[in-house]
Order: sequence, then C-alpha cells, then structure tokens
Amino acid sequence: MRSLWSAEDAVNLVRHYAARGVAEDVALRIYSSRLLGSDPRLVQHGGGNTSVKTRERLITGEQVEVIRVKGSGWNLDAIEPEGLPSMRLSALQELKHVAHMSDEAMVNAQRSALLDSNAPTPSVETLLHAWVPQVVIDHTHANAVLAVVDQPDGEKRAGDMFADVLAICPYVMPGFALAQKVREIIEAQRTAQGIILLKHGIFTWGETAREAYERMIAMVTRAERAIEQASGSEPRVMASSHAPEKLAARVLPVLRGALAQSLGAGAWKRVVLQRRESPSIMSYLQHPQLQQISQHGPATPDHVLRIKPWPLILRGLGESSEAQLAASVREAVNEFAQRYQAYFARNNRRVGGDRTALDPMPRVILAPELGLIGVGQRHTDAATAADVAQTNAEVISAAQSLGSFVSIDEGDVFDVEYWSLEQAKLGKSITGRLAGHVVAITGGGGALGSATARAFFREGAEIVVLDSNAQAASTVASAVQGLGLTCDVTDASAVEGAMHAVCRTYGGLDILVSNAGAAWTGRIGEVDDSTLRASFELNFFAHQNAARAAVAIMRRQQTGGVLLFNASKQALNPGTSFGPYGIPKAAVVALAKQYALDYGSMGIRANVVNADRIRSGLLTQQMIAERAQARGVGEAEYMGGNLLGLEVRASDVAETFLALALAERTTAAIVTVDGGNVAASVR
Repeated sequence: MRSLWSAEDAVNLVRHYAARGVAEDVALRIYSSRLLGSDPRLVQHGGGNTSVKTRERLITGEQVEVIRVKGSGWNLDAIEPEGLPSMRLSALQELKHVAHMSDEAMVNAQRSALLDSNAPTPSVETLLHAWVPQVVIDHTHANAVLAVVDQPDGEKRAGDMFADVLAICPYVMPGFALAQKVREIIEAQRTAQGIILLKHGIFTWGETAREAYERMIAMVTRAERAIEQASGSEPRVMASSHAPEKLAARVLPVLRGALAQSLGAGAWKRVVLQRRESPSIMSYLQHPQLQQISQHGPATPDHVLRIKPWPLILRGLGESSEAQLAASVREAVNEFAQRYQAYFARNNRRVGGDRTALDPMPRVILAPELGLIGVGQRHTDAATAADVAQTNAEVISAAQSLGSFVSIDEGDVFDVEYWSLEQAKLGKSITGRLAGHVVAITGGGGALGSATARAFFREGAEIVVLDSNAQAASTVASAVQGLGLTCDVTDASAVEGAMHAVCRTYGGLDILVSNAGAAWTGRIGEVDDSTLRASFELNFFAHQNAARAAVAIMRRQQTGGVLLFNASKQALNPGTSFGPYGIPKAAVVALAKQYALDYGSMGIRANVVNADRIRSGLLTQQMIAERAQARGVGEAEYMGGNLLGLEVRASDVAETFLALALAERTTAAIVTVDGGNVAASVR
C-alpha cells in the first residue's frame, strides 16, 4: 500500500475550505480522512473514524479546545466539515475519572459536549480519540492488519510485527470500556505511534494529518508484505460446468423467493440480491475448507451489523430440476433461520433476555457455482452486504495463508450485533411501501413510463426501465437510481434476455408495468394487413411477451406478483379511424383478464389502466394542435374535454398504476383515467 498524499491536492482543498471559513487543520483532516475512506482495503461503508484536536471560537468570543470526530451517518470517503462535529475537549477528558458508564450515558455525555446541538452524534469511539494526547488520530479496519491479528496467536504475531512502534490491546467491545483500556495502555507506552486492537483494527496518530495518515499506510504495508510472502501463487479458479449468467437467471429468483418473509394475506417482505464473481471471490468459494472458515464469524465486529455472524452456503445449484432446486434452496434458508434463532435464544438468555430478535434471514449467500450474493431490502443494502462480505472473504483468505483465521467468540459477536447504539443507528433508515420490490416498466423512456418510474421509486422500489431508445432508458433509469435496458419488446427473445438481466441485477421481479405502445390509424376496412400486424406486434404481442417472461420469474419466486397493462380508452370507446390501434388494445384488456384467471391462484394479480389524452409520444404537441383546430376549440379546452374539465397528466396515470400495485386484493380490474368520459367507463 502506498501513500496517496499529494501536497498539491492538500493545498487546493485547504483553499477550497478557507473560503467557507474552515481552518487549515480541519481541512487537512478532511483531506486525509477521504484518502483513508477511498480505499476499501482500509474501511467499508461507514467504518473507521478520524479526529483532530483544535481550537474554536464560541459565540461569546471565547476560544476553547475542541476535538472534532467523525459523526454517525458519515462515510470517510465523502466527509465534510459538518461530518466532524466539534466537542469541548475538557468536558470529555473529565470523564477519565468515571469508573463505569453505560453506552447511553456515554452518548449523552458526548452530545452534551457538542458546540452545536444539531450536529450528528459523534462516534462511539470518541472518548478513545479524546483521551489519546496526540492531535490527529486515524482508525481503520485494514484488511491486512485483520489478517495478521485474526489468528489463534494474533497477539504474538501483532507484537512481533508492530511492537517497535505500536501498542497492543486485547479485544474489548467498542465504547467506554475500550477507551479506558486504551488510555491505560497508552499511559504506559507514551512513545507508541498507534495501537493494534486485536480482532478489531488499528489506530495511528501524529501531530499532523499527514503524519497520522502515513503512519497508517506504513503499518498496513508491513502486514501486506507478510501476507504476500506467505501467500505464494494465487489459487487456481475452478471452471464451472454451468454458464454462470444463465444459471444466475434461473437460481436467483428461487433464492429471492425463499428469502421473502410472508406478512399474511398475500403480502411479503421482499429483498433484493446482488451477485459478485471476481477471481478472488471464486477462489475463496472453492477453498477446500470453505464450510469451516466461512462460519467462524466476521473479520471485525463492525461487520456483523451488515452481514450477520455467518453466511449461508448453497451448493449443487446446477444439478437439480426446478422442483428440486426450489425445495433444496428453501430447506437451506429455513435451516439458516433456525440456526440463527437458536443463536439468538441462547445469547439472549445470557444477557438477561431483554433483546428483540432481528429477522433470521441471511445477509450473504456463498454459492460456489454462482459467486457471492449480498442480500438487502434495497439495492444499496444488498451492495453494502456484498462489499462487506467480499472484504471478509479477502481477510479470511489472507489469514489462512498466514495460519488460521479466528474471529471473536459467539458471545462477543452477539453483543455487537445487538448493541443498542448500533441498532439505533441502523433503525433510522426509512423505507417506502414498496421497499424490496423490483419493478420493470416497458416503454419506460417515454412520458408515461418516466412518470411511472418516479412514482414507484418514491415508494422505495427498485426500477428497471426498458425502452427501444437506449438513451431514453438510460436517462430515466439514472433519475431513479435504477437499471436501464435497451429492449425491443416485440422480440420475445429480447424480452427474455432483458428479464434475465433483471434477475442477475436484482434477483427477480415483482411488478411489471407493460406500457410500451404506439398509435396506428386508418379506416379498418381500408388499412393494409402490414399496418394492422405491426400494430398488433407492439400493442398486443409485446404485452404478451413481457407478461409471459415476468410470470415465469414470479412463479419461480412463489411470492405472487403484479401485472399492470396500459391499454387505452380506445379499448372501450373506439374512435373513428383508430381501429388499428384500438383493436389490439381491446385484446390487451382480454389478455389481462386471462392472466388474472390463470394465475390468480398463485397470487399473481393482473389489472388494466385505460388512459386518454396524455401528453406523450402518442399524443404529441402537433397532434394536440391539429385535434383542437379540427374541433374548433383551444388546446387547453381540448385537453380538458372531460367531465371534470381538467387535463389528465402522465403523473395521474402513474399514480393509478401505483395504486393498483398496492391494492393487494384487486385483480382483473379496469381503471379508466381520463377525467370523466361516460362512453369509456366500464359497464
């Protein structure tokens, strides 16, 4: 590992923050914190913390000594001055004389020392930072250091490698007790440039941001060199007899369905999956002792909050039939849940029985044929779980090359997983009614599609935008943090390929909004067959292509699903010369009813939205002007030509799709969204 410190970059950042009134030492603290946070070998997703001791002026004009420590909710790679809340240093140092303090009392004391009452809650390791006398302090969970200290003889290895410059601390759970222990050790070793926390991580410090940072890099480099010497050649990655991409599209929906938790009455708490298959991951998954080494616990206690104490291992996925696959995956998931519930029960008894159990489902699946799979209620959560699990795999592999990986014991793992402070931190996440749901929208790049994407995204869903226009699909997907796919929905094989991509990205599909369409016109007795067939391809068969592919996924998941079709008022109230468009749309209404009939017993619902006069690719500004002129009215009057006298917007249609998706006991319904047209109402 090499130092990334750039004097030029540091100066530029100091100048940038000087314009905002931020002192140089704080700006440099931000700079080195970002350097640490940008390297996943050092910290992962909110892990690690940094601090700087400085002086600040109060509103009274008095200057006081403060310490600025990373606050809860901030990641080091994107830290800003607001993410380093200031506290009176004297108030924190007075706490040295307290013999014991609960976690809640410690947090309250730290918040009481804040200069700004609205600042984020400081790190749980704030007192450790405050009681170390040096000015700048860095803390990471460096992979290489963990590989050295996560050993049966980790204390001896750490002493042999680092004792000339770093102190060594036995494992103590983060918080007040750890701060007291580190203070005790450092007072006896005043020349130490940092400290190794066994089974946890590493601290380095110095008088400047650069000194603390480069000491961190130097210490991590020592550990990396030891691992390189012990590792030898890279292990060979075994080739799978099955195509991983095709296997993933088949297996992931089954797994995702097994991980969903029933809420009763056809409702489910769903999850999203993310798969990784780098060479290092595949090598780890083919380790002959994977069953043993992967189950020992996390590489550092912080990780248990993201990935639970151990992963689920799935083998033999490509060797079974559909029925056998579903049965074996569900059995494995159930066994994991039972094991986790037993772990909770025995440890909850140990601590007095006052903890509330978390859900028992795994956060990580190791599948040697597929890769490493992260699980979360949102795509970002699944990605975080995968990131942390990948880090664990790398640490465990490195530790095995040095000797034998050993984590903290089960009781310590439980104490961190059910630590009230960390539970409160994770509990702040707010999710929508469709969190964990995956929604695919055909014609998603247009006005109706984009409005629908925004409506479902607002409710927490993961969005897949399918459109024949690649740029339109990408633009809408970016706006909703989703996946954009180019797809000709009239091509059944292209639709199937797109749905496979959805499964590989998110693990499955829950809601299809079949929206793509275009208008063909002409008197029905005069229109040529090619025109009518082209209209049927897009306005009927494309809906069938999408629905058929979606239902195949939903059946694998065994958790129901929703099909939403965009028909048209033409299906119920046909207009002159609109037969080529209206007839296939009428067939779509029949198609939806058939899906409702054939798959209702599986919990799959099918509903239709009929919209009229929506500004879109079908109803362009030019067409609006021509229609209004032909009827001798203004454009506003034409667009509001309904019982309510109001123009119907794309967002109104989107909200109707959303309402139908949420209507758990509604299927085979037809909802007309046109501001009121009795002739188009369902009789």
